[in-house]
Amino acid sequence: MSKKSINNRLESLDALRGFDMFFITGGATLLCAIAALFPDSNVWQAIDENMHHVPWDGLLHHDTIFPLFLFIAGISFPFSLEKQIEHGKSKASIYWKIVRRGLLLVLFGMIYNGMLKFEFDTLRWCSVLGRIGLAWMFAALFFTATGKKLWPKIAVVPVILIGYWLVSAFVHAPGVDPSIDPLTREGNIACYIDRTLLGAHCYKPDYDPEGLLSTIPAIGTAMLGMLTGLFVKRSKPTCKMALALLVAGIVFALLGAAWNTIYPINKALWSSSFVLAVAGYSLVMFALFYYLIEVCGWRKWAFYFKVIGMNSILIYMAPKFIDFDKLNHSVFEGVFGLFPEQYYGVVESIGYLAVIWLFVYFMYRQRIFLKV
Repeated sequence: MSKKSINNRLESLDALRGFDMFFITGGATLLCAIAALFPDSNVWQAIDENMHHVPWDGLLHHDTIFPLFLFIAGISFPFSLEKQIEHGKSKASIYWKIVRRGLLLVLFGMIYNGMLKFEFDTLRWCSVLGRIGLAWMFAALFFTATGKKLWPKIAVVPVILIGYWLVSAFVHAPGVDPSIDPLTREGNIACYIDRTLLGAHCYKPDYDPEGLLSTIPAIGTAMLGMLTGLFVKRSKPTCKMALALLVAGIVFALLGAAWNTIYPINKALWSSSFVLAVAGYSLVMFALFYYLIEVCGWRKWAFYFKVIGMNSILIYMAPKFIDFDKLNHSVFEGVFGLFPEQYYGVVESIGYLAVIWLFVYFMYRQRIFLKV
């Protein structure tokens, strides 16, 4: 934990990060509870569907939460790097800070998975935080090592994505019938590596959605975020900048959709088409928040999300150690009883969101942020 100033930040990033985290801290549950009240509404049922992950190929809103967070982490890095250079930090200290942050996120991910239970025979090694840490770390090391040269930063993205596509789509898992599609769980080389090397430490018996080989294209997601940050950092907030981000987002989304016709969008494999599609979504969302907050100066509406976004690691980890559900019922049980039974799920979800937000708001007021 650290006490830090909250001035001189790109508030649109904090708000967008908070908006992203909103869905995994109870927002998705709330929307599903509301949708249950309208079983005949196609709109609400579509919203409900989008609050879940696709089984394998495809893309729903819930599949964008993780890569958007990684993309945002990428956007932030050029700003952070510039500050470190201005403060006279040596290359060695910058590299060490990058590696330390990446490895701490891996450690936090393992703690989230239950490392403190000391059940090491079945402890899942890979995690959401671990992937963010490793993908961001390797992208940040490359970004820093290439200095002011832009072309290597750009060129590495297609190299990663095309290379991963060739390996993933055309290299069959050893010992598997060659007629089996290499983009299935059984035939895919990334899934084979996970179940072979990770074994009991896999999330599922046949693959890990945050596995080893599929971390490589996630580096592309982080690098695209860093390129976005580098682009935004070069000028003051303007409508032209917001429009450029929007157009870039649409282009990436279309490229992802086009590639999807031969190489399916797949979050579990972090397919190259998935990288492009979610980069498109991330850019469009960033363009919207950037325009409203940085260009128009409309900040008050985003305060709820900003508070979450400035302590995102804490709000992700805290439910593993604090029973917010029990706290919710202790505080609001009487209020829940005032509503008809069919609304119980909705008010319960609102109560949970209120409790967890008040917790992180208290930290915000005390200027206490969990940083790595």
